[in-house]
Amino acid sequence: MYIILQFVLLVVGFVLLMKGADWFVDGASKIADKFGIPHLVIGLTIVAFGTSAPEAAVSISAALKGSVDLTISNVVGSNIMNVLLILGLSSVIYPLAVKKTTIRFDIPFVFLVSALLLVFGIMGGNIGRADGFIFWVLLLFYIVYMIQLTRKSQAADDAFEPADESDKVWKLLFLIIVGGAMIVAGSNVTVDAASNIAEEFRMDDRLIGLTIVAFGTSLPELVTSCIAAKKKETDIAVGNIVGSNLFNVLFVLGTSAVITPIEYKTDFIFDSIVAALVMVVLWLLVFRKQKLSRTGGVLMLAMYAVYFARLLMQALQ
Repeated sequence: MYIILQFVLLVVGFVLLMKGADWFVDGASKIADKFGIPHLVIGLTIVAFGTSAPEAAVSISAALKGSVDLTISNVVGSNIMNVLLILGLSSVIYPLAVKKTTIRFDIPFVFLVSALLLVFGIMGGNIGRADGFIFWVLLLFYIVYMIQLTRKSQAADDAFEPADESDKVWKLLFLIIVGGAMIVAGSNVTVDAASNIAEEFRMDDRLIGLTIVAFGTSLPELVTSCIAAKKKETDIAVGNIVGSNLFNVLFVLGTSAVITPIEYKTDFIFDSIVAALVMVVLWLLVFRKQKLSRTGGVLMLAMYAVYFARLLMQALQ
């Protein structure tokens, strides 16, 4: 009966996630149209930060409770899943156009912060408060960059046409807020149910963090990006993932480390290397044609399948 209840909760969580993501994408894209904000900027900021709320809640809570394995594995596992699984699935649904600014700056910047996480972890044996402050400085730098990008885009877009006047700002904000709340609630329900099911099989914290919890906290990104791809809002689909990966490292781990230093175990070295390398793979797949094709998406899904298989083999040892 207990297991049946957990599966029912999983379904409830998925329903909340899907409807919440639908409202969230609609509200965000229409806000962008109304104020002339590029959809990429919306995806890299509001949508990305909103869908990363579950990672923030889980990782910061885990850090406070001393569950260091869950804190780092959740972020690293989510970032790997975001690129290989979520962007892979999204591009299979609809090929994703990628802006030059994303190829030239955003993707390399995610690689940089991912590499920094690896370097900080190996050199210090933990992610300390100083490392957390560095992550926060980089986050503020990125926010300033996004503000400047928005201003330049608005100044250059002489042909901008406002969105339908029937779309009132308060209604759009309502969609974003309620949709975001449904995403977070749905993710929390799903993570709790999935974790309870996983505990029945006695999986360790690292594996739970890299798989079940990472998947659960990445569900908002998964649903939001897939729905955005289906609606052909490719800038939101791509921006959501790139921005979410940045937010996960810079804000989630940065804040967690400032609160309390996080031990970095040698088990995380391989996973951190993978998290950095997937950004290189993404860049290689899009830098020529400025598009993530269905073929590229299938390749990324295959890579995630290999990574996931390795995790399962470790669990069985």
